[in-house]
Order: sequence, then structure tokens, then C-alpha cells
Amino acid sequence: MSEVARLQGIAKGYRSGPGRVEVLRDLDLVLTTGEMVAVVGESGVGKSTLLHLLGALDRPDAGEYLFRGEAVLARPPEELAVFRNRHVGFVFQFHHLLPEFTALENVQLPGMIRRLPRSELAERARVLLEEMGLAARLHHRPAELSGGEQQRVAIARALASEPDLLLADEPTGNLDPQTSVQVFAALRRAHRRRPLTTVLATHNERLAEECDRVLLLANGRLALLDDAARRAYYSPQA
Repeated sequence: MSEVARLQGIAKGYRSGPGRVEVLRDLDLVLTTGEMVAVVGESGVGKSTLLHLLGALDRPDAGEYLFRGEAVLARPPEELAVFRNRHVGFVFQFHHLLPEFTALENVQLPGMIRRLPRSELAERARVLLEEMGLAARLHHRPAELSGGEQQRVAIARALASEPDLLLADEPTGNLDPQTSVQVFAALRRAHRRRPLTTVLATHNERLAEECDRVLLLANGRLALLDDAARRAYYSPQA
């Protein structure tokens, strides 16, 4: 498998009152085409920060970010915006759909930013929504959809630009357990059908176990959780 993204020596901190909190410290990560990686860890350890750095929504204080061998951080802001729109898809805990737009129109938004032909956008959005099991919901607005349906629309929207890297930040964190399984199943199917690299930040053990790798973010760095380490992490009192 070919390398998609590489983080080397990443450091990131934030001011907190009179002091400063160091969230990521000398962090390294390599992502390859076709893998789905789960990032787990306690709340506040920097999982969202890590995804924001991978998506070029934020910049590290130190370190290097390579995407397909090219330096990301050296690009000017306008090129970073193009990078995000063409290469990265985002799915968040809250769907962030535009309430006045239908499901079909929401999914077309990334392509509209790129000024692609409307007919092409509509057809691509329709296919993606059908893939998400929403063929009967194309013309429904978010308020007319269930929470799980809204999140599946958000996944379809993230895939609309045919990204190389899909970043999902607690995508089922706002859903009940049964709906969480359904939404993740849709995400997993979409991942498998594409040459796509997915990074999933989650507290959900069941979802993490479905990924190719599970990485623990703690003390600012990532560590691979093998089977024994997973059992210890999820059953600390055992």
C-alpha cells in the first residue's frame, strides 16, 4: 500500500489561562491507502486536534506534514483551501447540514465550491445518497430526517469531492447505540468501495474494533494497541 500522509515530530499546544497546555508532543503518524485507522483516548487528549492538523484546519507549533510526499505546511492559505476541498473529507459529531437545503443539495455543496457542472453534481450526489440507503430521502430537508439519516447525508457530503483522506471526529457520538452501528456500517461500506484512507476518532470500542488499526493517543503521542493492550485499555479494572 502506498503512503498517503505522514506526520513527523508534531507538537501542538494552547494557552490556558496564564499557562500553556501541550496537547501533542513529538507525534509521528504514517497513513497508507485503503486503511481505516481508529484513534482512541480520553477526552481532551487531542484527538480532534490531530484530525484538524491532518485536515489542514490548524497548524502545528513544530513538525512536518507530508501528503503524498509533498509538504503541506509550506503552502499559502489559498492553496491549503484547495487542498482541503480536493483531498480531504470531514465528518463531525454534529452533521452541520444547511437546514434550508435538501439532502441532495447539501451533498452537492463541495462540488459547487469547485464550480463543477450542476448536472454532474446532482448525479454524483444522488448516487452517494443511494449508497447511504437514502434513495427515498433525496428531497427531504435535515429537519425531516432522523439523526442517523442526517449523519449519513453528512458522510455522503464528505465523499462528494472524492477525497483521498476521510477524517471522522466522533461521527456516531450523538447517536443511540443501534443507530451508531448503522451509521458506522454505512461509513465502512463506503470506505471499502474506494481507494480511501479513513481516520476515525471515537470512544466507541465496538467501532474501533472494526478498524484496521487502533491507535491510543496519550501524553501527546500515538501508540498502537494490539489485542492485549486493547483489552487492558477498555477493561482497566479487570
